[in-house]
Amino acid sequence: MDRKLLGIPASPGIAVGPVHLLRWEIPEIRHRIIADDAIPGELARLHVALDRAQERLAQIRDRVEHSAGPQEAAIFDVQRSILDDKELVGAVEALIKQNLAAEKAFEIVMIEWGQKFGRAAHPMLREKVGDLKDVEIRVLLLLLDLPDHDPVDIPKGTNAILVTHDLTPSLTVQLDREAIAGIATDAGTRTSHVAILARSLGLPAIVGLRTATQELSGRETAILDGSTGLLAINPSVADIDSYRERARQEELAGEELRHLAGLEAITTDGVRITLRANVDLPEEAELAATSGAEGVGLMRTEFLVVGRAAMPDEEEQYRAYTRVVKAFNGRPVVIRTFDIGGDKLPVGGFPTEANPFLGWRAIRMCLDQPELFGIQLRALLRAAVHGDVRIMLPLVVTVDEVRAARELLDQAARDLEARGAEFRRDVLLGVMIETPAAAVACDTFVNDVAFFSIGTNDLVQYTLAVDRGNANLASRFTPLHPAVLKLIHRTIVTAHRHNLDVAVCGEMASQPLMAFALIGLGVRQLSVAPRSVPLVKRIVRGISVEVAEDAAKAAVAAGTAAEAEAALRSRLAGVMGADVFFGDGSV
Repeated sequence: MDRKLLGIPASPGIAVGPVHLLRWEIPEIRHRIIADDAIPGELARLHVALDRAQERLAQIRDRVEHSAGPQEAAIFDVQRSILDDKELVGAVEALIKQNLAAEKAFEIVMIEWGQKFGRAAHPMLREKVGDLKDVEIRVLLLLLDLPDHDPVDIPKGTNAILVTHDLTPSLTVQLDREAIAGIATDAGTRTSHVAILARSLGLPAIVGLRTATQELSGRETAILDGSTGLLAINPSVADIDSYRERARQEELAGEELRHLAGLEAITTDGVRITLRANVDLPEEAELAATSGAEGVGLMRTEFLVVGRAAMPDEEEQYRAYTRVVKAFNGRPVVIRTFDIGGDKLPVGGFPTEANPFLGWRAIRMCLDQPELFGIQLRALLRAAVHGDVRIMLPLVVTVDEVRAARELLDQAARDLEARGAEFRRDVLLGVMIETPAAAVACDTFVNDVAFFSIGTNDLVQYTLAVDRGNANLASRFTPLHPAVLKLIHRTIVTAHRHNLDVAVCGEMASQPLMAFALIGLGVRQLSVAPRSVPLVKRIVRGISVEVAEDAAKAAVAAGTAAEAEAALRSRLAGVMGADVFFGDGSV
């Protein structure tokens, strides 16, 4: 093989195929002055590019509508309307008439419009900033005669390895599993949005490659190993045969794990652990229900918003929630209210915020937008008619937020009652413990909630001051840091003291070594990726709580994350052997 690029394993599995390189970034534009007699030609060149962009967007919109539906395709209607905006086009024309080349004139106007929309008071205008960037990229690529390589261009059956800097909402809605076999990105970490998306789609993925888009030309063949983070470029026939054999062996091992689906998750000393599934998309519900999961511990609802041109109405949300609830036939389904912000942005997101993870996101946004939040709460109360729905609030830091959310929940019930709609009032309300503030002060929530769910992705990020989406800091994102373990333990002890259910739903629960630690810390409910249910069940059935508690005690007493990992690893291997480290690259 030519070379090996090493990133962060994000979604397990092996893919072999041609590289499809997608450089979806604003190109560097040279400041170019044109002569007076060149102005008509530059104006004509601008309009040719705008027309071609319109045609391209119309084509993409039709294909996305066919593959993903009209709601997802609506994002491209917004972008087409920007290209039609007479004020915007007129501003570009005016700069060209002042002797600026078309591409520089277009770039300047788009920057100005982006700043204007970013400062707008109305959120719908702020949300257009992402569309402006997509339009800017598309038109500038046309003006510079550069390829755009949209993923929608990949023919079905290609089994391509999509290599890009990161996945934006407009790119995400174009993904076609019949064309793409794996995803590799420069940016991201194991807990970033693209990694979670890849696991949801069942696509092998590597993130945090940093320079892959610069090093590759798009004419290569590659092997993507999502379990180790290796992207092998131009492998030999022998390399390909070797990896395909490994993929076959992993599939056989996966089959052996899947027979555990019908068995109970009980430790060797008789302690029962409840394993539930994390669900990112309603389409996953049926798979999750057959994985051996005892319900849903976390249904993310951001899929309804990310990449969309408009917020979903009550009926659309009700149908999505009901599909998942019905799939689990009376078993608990914990649905998290919109956790928008950070790395899960609607179209345009919140571009004016310097620190979006510390900004207007999750419960803060929902409480500040009671009309939008009310739509979601009404849909949830209606879906609860079909099963055991539980509502979970993200990123709470004070009980005041819980009480304000409960008032809106009560108002949603009154609204449904007034119009004669069928719904349930007796829906349990819980909170995610995912900030140091919530963990330290978790005792202040106990009289206002029915359960805690520890979101380790953000808890690690906020406790360690490490951006979970920053590939440069991936080695410092250490869930086994003693501070994180102590906050988790404090939360568990508080919940048990007040007879509250407490679960862990972050990515930490899906990793064998981490799950072992969590059980030792006292967790008896874990919510994991559907494909990880059999793997974690295997861990549960192979250990005793006594050994797990001893391991967790040693980990908490450790001075560093590395020491904690070593203590856990030695004890887990001692009871289960080396074969515990199967497949997912997590330990």
